[in-house]
Amino acid sequence: MQGKGRIVRQAFFKSLPVMAGYIVLGIGFGILLRDAGYGVAWAFAMSAFIYAGSMQFVGVSLIAGGASVLTTALTTFMVNARHLFYSISMIALYRDAGKYKPYMIFALTDETYSLVCDGKTPDAETAELYRFLVSLFDHAYWIAGSVIGSLLGAILPFSTAGIEFSMTALFVAAFTQQWLASRDHLPALTGLLCTLACLLIFGRERFLIPAMLLITLVLTLLRGRKAVET
Repeated sequence: MQGKGRIVRQAFFKSLPVMAGYIVLGIGFGILLRDAGYGVAWAFAMSAFIYAGSMQFVGVSLIAGGASVLTTALTTFMVNARHLFYSISMIALYRDAGKYKPYMIFALTDETYSLVCDGKTPDAETAELYRFLVSLFDHAYWIAGSVIGSLLGAILPFSTAGIEFSMTALFVAAFTQQWLASRDHLPALTGLLCTLACLLIFGRERFLIPAMLLITLVLTLLRGRKAVET
């Protein structure tokens, strides 16, 4: 069993690629929130307790526009529905996480998922601690970026035009990393083709949920076929 200090260092180095993205994107969110009239306390609270990446960017316009609770709830579900689908694959890994489980479930973002979904850990005996620390580091980067952005937005003039595209850029980067790291590109191609089909059929405002359902169905069928073949 490795010492906790070594596990902390390994989790930190594992999370460095996410740090590069989260600090920059968090700064963008903090600036956008400050531009809407909400200060550093709001930036910290939203990033610490909501921690929803793209939904936080959407949330700025909802808060500023005085959206109703129902509208906010439905929008949040639509934007974050993808978490319901990819988190299913983490049930086995998180089953024995013990005291770390509640936080790890809360902190399972797209980028954290990309770091821990392969199930590889430095030491099997400290696997839960390692995944917890990776999740914690990623969360800390997002909070730090948001707070820095809010502080910068208060003292420096910024144009927020197009800043919401930063989350899309991060998703593209995460997809590219997974593509290069995996030999099996069938799941990625399935996601792309199903999403494109639903985008054409349902339009840009309604394609997300149908796309997630279709991707889950196709991957389930493919997994079942592979299980039968083996």
